[in-house]
Amino acid sequence: MLHFAPEEFAGRLSRLTVEMTERKLDAILIFSQESMYWLTGYDSFGFCFFQCLVVKAGGEMRLLTRSADLRQARQTSNIETITLWRDRAGANPAIDLRDLADDMGLLGARVGIEWATHGLTAANGQAVQERLGSFATLIDASDLVPALRLLKSPAEIEYVRQAARMTDDAFDAMLPLVREGANEAELLHALQGEVLRQGGDYPANPFILGSGESALLCRYKSGRRQLSAQDQLTVEWAGVKAQYHAPAMRTVIVGRPLMRHEELFAAAREALLAVEDVMRPDHSFGEVFDAHARVMEEHKLVRHRLAACGYSVGARYAPSWMDPQMFMAGNEEPILPGMTLFAHMIIMDSDEGTAMTLGRTYLTTTGAPEPLSRLPLELSVVE
Repeated sequence: MLHFAPEEFAGRLSRLTVEMTERKLDAILIFSQESMYWLTGYDSFGFCFFQCLVVKAGGEMRLLTRSADLRQARQTSNIETITLWRDRAGANPAIDLRDLADDMGLLGARVGIEWATHGLTAANGQAVQERLGSFATLIDASDLVPALRLLKSPAEIEYVRQAARMTDDAFDAMLPLVREGANEAELLHALQGEVLRQGGDYPANPFILGSGESALLCRYKSGRRQLSAQDQLTVEWAGVKAQYHAPAMRTVIVGRPLMRHEELFAAAREALLAVEDVMRPDHSFGEVFDAHARVMEEHKLVRHRLAACGYSVGARYAPSWMDPQMFMAGNEEPILPGMTLFAHMIIMDSDEGTAMTLGRTYLTTTGAPEPLSRLPLELSVVE
């Protein structure tokens, strides 16, 4: 059930151990599910409980997890050694992790650890610090695997391409249903249903779909309404294949667009094209944001834009499909060929209650980025 060839996983492990050697790490404690998946293929939402993949600089790997994920790890990963901690009243799996580390000869070692991940709660992190803080030297290595994951292999890029086709097809399945009286529930059903119908996966976070005043929201919320004769509908969704995401974002107008809608769309389109001009080698993530910000300032929309305009995407797990590398001011992360990046232009004019969004996923190259969506950069209007 592995999604990649053994040679690809071997290459990833080699890249990891080389970086560990550069940082003088004897081992790393991996708590991020994305990191585990990238390195071994292990595919589970069991990270909501305590689990850890221990990787030594020589390449030895051992997984500590619960009995519920034993078969999951065996079927979906190349991990050979799996140790279980037992669910029971008062259980402290950090003790099991210390014993595992001791068995691997890590007493007194320099050990990297992924602190900045949803796979390690604050409570579990405190337990790890208490049990291993005096056992080994713990060094924050939260950025190590995410940095390696940023550049995609040809096999990963193919999954993103498949996801992007699902993204477009999902929008095409939804758009004919957008009309006066349509229930948001049937629109969500069409979006998610098309992705699943094509063999895609659930997204790492819920699709965003809101109409009326909720079109100005950037997060999913419960509750459904029916579309009015004159309405606005903001949608952020993603095709997902083998956990790889290709998000997109649009605001659809029901009825005749307001002049403000047209003004905001013109600014969003101009900003997205400006971002494309900068999303290439010799530029940084921060410079991509700056290009977006300049256009928004020229259109006097500084108060209505966000403080970020996109991020890296790839294989992600709940609660978010966002990778940590973001288009925001001052981010010096360089743009390199082989990245899959989502750029979104989000304008929310709360003064006039008007929303406008436009976004799509790109593959970076040695020159201009390649848009992975076939959807035209046009204002979507349903009259």
